[in-house]
Amino acid sequence: MSDRRPSDGPGLHLERPFLNKGLVVAGVDEVGKGSWAGPLVIGVAVLGAPATSGDLPNGMRDSKALSERTRERVFDGIAEACAHWSTGWASAQECDELGMSEAQRLACRRAFDALGVSVDVAIVDGRWDFVSPVVEEVVMQVKADRECASVAAASVLAKVTRDRHMRELAEHHSHWAFASNKGYPCAQHRAGLHAWGPSVEHRTSWAFMDNQVPWSGSARRHRLGDQGSLFSLL
Repeated sequence: MSDRRPSDGPGLHLERPFLNKGLVVAGVDEVGKGSWAGPLVIGVAVLGAPATSGDLPNGMRDSKALSERTRERVFDGIAEACAHWSTGWASAQECDELGMSEAQRLACRRAFDALGVSVDVAIVDGRWDFVSPVVEEVVMQVKADRECASVAAASVLAKVTRDRHMRELAEHHSHWAFASNKGYPCAQHRAGLHAWGPSVEHRTSWAFMDNQVPWSGSARRHRLGDQGSLFSLL
């Protein structure tokens, strides 16, 4: 079977040169970077033998190309197609304290620590390498979640895992409509911020605090110093 999938999905052409050398290849993707609330989640997926032989499950594609209902439906099949998969998280507070770049690195280390297998090569969606030096060889590929099966798997697994968490948070933080917006900007989310201010799940160092939270007691938090471990309230 060809390593390249039909035009409607990703394939194995990026993994194959490394797999042919007997190397362990992982796809890496992130979700939640642009959210106002909730964690940043990094997904890592190592495909199992049937998948690396070309038997890829339905729905293995960029999570953004799938509806929430479809992602939930294909989640188990994609998880079963992986020999190993994991997620690593950085909380909203850690995103505030560390800044996004360091939060990505932290969540990535946690994901690989939880994976249960040593990885030789990581294929990562985008241009920003937050994986080195956790993995010795890192391949950066723009739109890898559309082209690379292991990255697409990581994308869906991370997205569904985070979405489920945000729905759980909504049960205890009802004013911000997390069940529907997953912490991202929308009219209901803005209305909740204007009426109630931020929750403990909000990233209060982010710029939305300047114009979406008109409460004098809920000012934006600013990191002090290069290490980003302290805050001042302005």
